[in-house]
Amino acid sequence: MGNKPMKILIVEENPGLRRLLRSLLEAGGDEICECADGAEAANLCALEQPDWVVLDLNLARADGLSVARQMRAACPQARVLLVADEDDARLRSSAALAGVARFVGKENLLEIAALLRAA
Repeated sequence: MGNKPMKILIVEENPGLRRLLRSLLEAGGDEICECADGAEAANLCALEQPDWVVLDLNLARADGLSVARQMRAACPQARVLLVADEDDARLRSSAALAGVARFVGKENLLEIAALLRAA
């Protein structure tokens, strides 16, 4: 008995990191869509209606927490996993207020697929 494939939106401006995330998540048979821009993320979220959004906190032209709030409004069923360089209680609290379901440090990228499956 296998897991049902999920639809996952990756929002990451770094092409190398986006490719890494895509390959990790596609290996589990999930359907992946992606964008590099926070401004595009809410629109793509509304269009694709993903189960999960893997969202980089530090986007060049947008604040990841603001993007998370926009995506939650555009696509309320999507759960957001926030990926950040830093990790502290204040950031986790702000992320929770923005509707973030899970939080992971960039040093734990290899664990993202397992985190999405476990949630």
